[in-house]
Amino acid sequence: MTTLLPANDAPFTVDQKQYLEGFFAGLAQNTRPFVGRTEGGLLTHEPAPGLVNEAEEEKWFGVPLSDLSKEEKFKYDENPLDIWDKLVRHAEDDKFPEGGDVFRFKFHGLFHVAPAQDAFMLRIRVPGSLIKSSQLRGLAEMARDWGGGYSDITTRANVQIREFRPKDIVNVLMKLQEIGLTSRGSGADNIRNITATPTTGFDPQELLDAMPYARALQFYIQNHRDLYGLPRKFNISFDSGGSVSVVSDTNDIGFQAVRVGDGQCVKSGVYFRVLLAGITGHAQFANDTGLLLKPDETVAVAAAMVRVFSENGDRTNRKKARLKYLIDRWGVEKFLDETEKKIAFPLRRFPAAQCEPRHPVIRHGHVGTFKQRQRGLNYVGVVVPVGRLTASQMFKLADLADKYGTGELRLTVWQNCLIPHVPDDQLEALKRGLVQSGLHHTTTSVSGGLVACTGNTGCKFSSTNTKGHAVQIGKYLEKKVAPDFPVNIHLTGCPHSCAQHYIGDIGLLGAKVTQAGVQVEGYHVFVGGGSDQDQGLAREVFHGIPFSDLPPLLEKILSTYDVRRSRGETFLQFTRRHSLKELQELFSE
Repeated sequence: MTTLLPANDAPFTVDQKQYLEGFFAGLAQNTRPFVGRTEGGLLTHEPAPGLVNEAEEEKWFGVPLSDLSKEEKFKYDENPLDIWDKLVRHAEDDKFPEGGDVFRFKFHGLFHVAPAQDAFMLRIRVPGSLIKSSQLRGLAEMARDWGGGYSDITTRANVQIREFRPKDIVNVLMKLQEIGLTSRGSGADNIRNITATPTTGFDPQELLDAMPYARALQFYIQNHRDLYGLPRKFNISFDSGGSVSVVSDTNDIGFQAVRVGDGQCVKSGVYFRVLLAGITGHAQFANDTGLLLKPDETVAVAAAMVRVFSENGDRTNRKKARLKYLIDRWGVEKFLDETEKKIAFPLRRFPAAQCEPRHPVIRHGHVGTFKQRQRGLNYVGVVVPVGRLTASQMFKLADLADKYGTGELRLTVWQNCLIPHVPDDQLEALKRGLVQSGLHHTTTSVSGGLVACTGNTGCKFSSTNTKGHAVQIGKYLEKKVAPDFPVNIHLTGCPHSCAQHYIGDIGLLGAKVTQAGVQVEGYHVFVGGGSDQDQGLAREVFHGIPFSDLPPLLEKILSTYDVRRSRGETFLQFTRRHSLKELQELFSE
């Protein structure tokens, strides 16, 4: 047996020298498989509580801590759902968050949007897009008393209120809960607002009422902590199969109602098909998975899919952390196999071609007056320019919904709202009330399709003032052209594409461009995008157009189409049948 230490002053043997050389070489390489390390750097042979076993680095969702992205380390260090005491302290001190807390506050819907605004933006969840008049009044009071006196309807059919000071954030969150709403999980790495077709429940063409399933999923999420803190944000929608779209094909999970007729291998009736991995900011629509679900299976399947994503999504590279990239890596079938392991019933495969065709979407069916399937009732789509409402308009809308409807409003992904359940004999009075409040019930074919993200007045990522520019574009074009077709113009201020410029007839992506040697706000111009039955990604036809040159260019695009189109040809068909070079030449003549 080899003696490890020499007796008395005897020299080290060859074996002893080799052992010590190997031992110290291991220390130098920081590979100590049998020791832990205290905070003071001392070594011990036995790992003790609170020490790190450096041979087996601690992991977070199977990923070594050293490999995690910055945001994942923030979540590992302190669960953002458990920072209520910190929120209270910041309110008491009237102090904005710093470091990792800027990220953690977003789990509560609180965004410190400096440098665009040295204030908080609050994002509120409105599951299924249904909001009550009493809730809208409560939000108006918050905007008036603590915020900037206005709110924005977003492209996820929810509400954002801006310009809150830190001292008011606890009052804001408490009031939000008191009126039956929440902002929990509305930002950062969470499931964003669950959307549903805004006309669901009263659309004459729909296949079923999707609202109960959207709201059921929201409450399931609220009561399961493991559905927060995902690798990245996650979008889910429910489409009722009716005349108004919720653009479910742009979501991570899109549930689309379909009808299966007699003679099929499944019982005839209404089901949901499942679309996966839509992310138009990365130029991809959600794809049909081949699944056919009974409506009451959707919540369980959605939760299972989110859990598979949470456990296996990329937590090291934020650019590859969306669901799309997990499915790119695995393939759809493996993802569905892992999903099926988490539910108590088998998944049902059924060809999409054997389902009845979807009812066509009515363009701009979210604006104007439409008959409901309930006899003698109507819904009115209210024009809300670029989604911006003053507090006084919010109060007025709540009053109108109470007086002429049932106290219910619906928000849309097109940044406006609907007042449903209006009797025939009350329609004209409601319309007059809307006009008196500074809103309207009709619009031009241009203004009805204007969609704009927050822009650089409220978002640090945006290169341009998208909301201000959208209003200017609308006013300019309404004086110059009068298209006899609805046209959707989407303005987004950065590549995150919150306003989904890729699905607009005309998409505008904000950028800083050089004009006469000076950097100014401008846009890259895309044409030919669409969703649902018009699904397709817009193509870039012009790059780096200064905003001062943009309105005349858009006028040229629309007027050229009007002159050059074939009989009955839509703008979408016109732009898609020409090559990019042809379009550039036509629009530049």
